[in-house]
Amino acid sequence: MGRAIKPVVVDQSFVLCPYCQQHRAQVWGDGRGGRMCRCPDCGPVTVEATDVAALALDEDWLRQKMRLALNIESRDGIDDLGDGVWRLGDTRRSPVLLTRDLTRMLQEPALLDRVRVAGGDIRVITPRPRVTRGSPFGAGVEWLVLEERFTFYGGRIAFIGSSPPSVQPMATDPTMAVNGPFSADFKWATLPAIQATPIGFTDGQAKVFEALWSFKSEAATAERIMQRAGLSSAKPSDLFKIKSRDKGKSEFEVQHAAYRTLVITQKRAGLYSISLEKTNDGNQA
Repeated sequence: MGRAIKPVVVDQSFVLCPYCQQHRAQVWGDGRGGRMCRCPDCGPVTVEATDVAALALDEDWLRQKMRLALNIESRDGIDDLGDGVWRLGDTRRSPVLLTRDLTRMLQEPALLDRVRVAGGDIRVITPRPRVTRGSPFGAGVEWLVLEERFTFYGGRIAFIGSSPPSVQPMATDPTMAVNGPFSADFKWATLPAIQATPIGFTDGQAKVFEALWSFKSEAATAERIMQRAGLSSAKPSDLFKIKSRDKGKSEFEVQHAAYRTLVITQKRAGLYSISLEKTNDGNQA
């Protein structure tokens, strides 16, 4: 769990039996500088320092990582609204609230009015309660269930975006352009200016294009793109570099040309975005 957890001080007068882990028993000194507990089943059991150690979620760490996952600008501070509710900041003019309990928001709807802004919906992040019936909020409020919309991996928190359902044509040809110039699985792109026939991509290249497409032309950092693609490379262009042994081979040349045509790179800012206009304004990588 890394930095997601931290040690905390707990009541050390009682401890879960170190032997059976079934009963809580009172801790008492053994007269020799050590500690013991008397379990109803196990009898006297020695209590070590690790038996009374405890860990808890570092909530400050969680809130900061949630801001990064949602691409909230760092200049926006976190506001503590009290009783387990925080405003993490704004993303695309949408205020983002994080709360420990959905009930808290339902019992005090005035909290939403405090953060509402003109022209922007409110995003509310809560753990999923035991019982839910439909959407708890009305129009203008998007509910993000913590366990379903965020994932923890490699010391980072990532946001699992959602896209509106769309009706796609039943394509018998796997190369058919469905997502802009891309096929349904992003393993093909139709770019007549580069090649008369559809251009095929490797699995890794397809994942890069799919990740870029998911940002809907929004510029994103290489880290976010590669994290969403599930790849370990440092930046998208790594998947399209032509190795020495492959120079001059048309298959690799057209893949590289497709990347240069479809991906805009802001080198100084380290940002990447998809170019549906397929233009080359000199910022390509």
